[in-house]
Amino acid sequence: MAEVAEAADVSERPGVVPVDGSGAVGAVGDADLAGAVDDVGAVFGEPVTRVRRRGRTALLIATAAVLGLVAGTCAGYLVQADREPTKLPSLSQPVVAQAKGAGPEPLAAAQDRRVKTDGDLRKLLIKRPKGARDVDYPAGQDGWLSLGDYADQLKNADQEFGDLVSAEFRRAVSTEWRMGNTDSVAVRLVQYRQEENLGAAERAGNWNVDGASGRPIPGTSDGMAYVTDKPDTKPGYLPLYTAQAHAWRGDIAMEIWIYDTKPISKAKIMDLAKRQMERL
Repeated sequence: MAEVAEAADVSERPGVVPVDGSGAVGAVGDADLAGAVDDVGAVFGEPVTRVRRRGRTALLIATAAVLGLVAGTCAGYLVQADREPTKLPSLSQPVVAQAKGAGPEPLAAAQDRRVKTDGDLRKLLIKRPKGARDVDYPAGQDGWLSLGDYADQLKNADQEFGDLVSAEFRRAVSTEWRMGNTDSVAVRLVQYRQEENLGAAERAGNWNVDGASGRPIPGTSDGMAYVTDKPDTKPGYLPLYTAQAHAWRGDIAMEIWIYDTKPISKAKIMDLAKRQMERL
């Protein structure tokens, strides 16, 4: 019984089968194993997938592909290296014939705005009314205002000086007069270079006017005129009413300031603003 059991155990080991009825075993070859697999499939009525062993075929194909790629690259380089370099086109071009005949006539000074604005800026200032008198301390010299002179006419002169430099200040002119004993008028034109920003438009639109009612100036895009509703009062001083107007055209910003101890009409500041903008 022991021998039979031993023979049965041996026959169940994978890879060996009994050779004869005596229980002797032998090694199973690939052909025998394949036949056994087919027999099992025939018994159970289902196909049995055979496991295909991986050989050296895939490795040989991959190696051949790499060698082919390297060989192709080297061949392409050798072919390109043997070719003559392609000549570049010449930088010189044929001369274009100029048009004949007289060119267009230059614009008249009345039509060319640059002639007006690049000339004597004082000529663009509004004319003083008849009977006007000089103020006691006019700003600048002979109607011209330097950067420092103009900044001194504004609040926070130090800060304004730096802001004017950033705004590309070019030059400024001013005219001032008095009609009575308590009033004064100042009209200024400030020109900017405007190489990197629109200095005239930015300066004309950035005035902070508190406690004043504003009205648009006709003929301008965003010009405004302001009149204070209440006077500025300080101990020992007469009440001070103010009116101001701001607008711009091209590279020139316009400012008009009126001071009086009596209320200032909106019609007065508006009339001055309109007439000054017409000259620009």
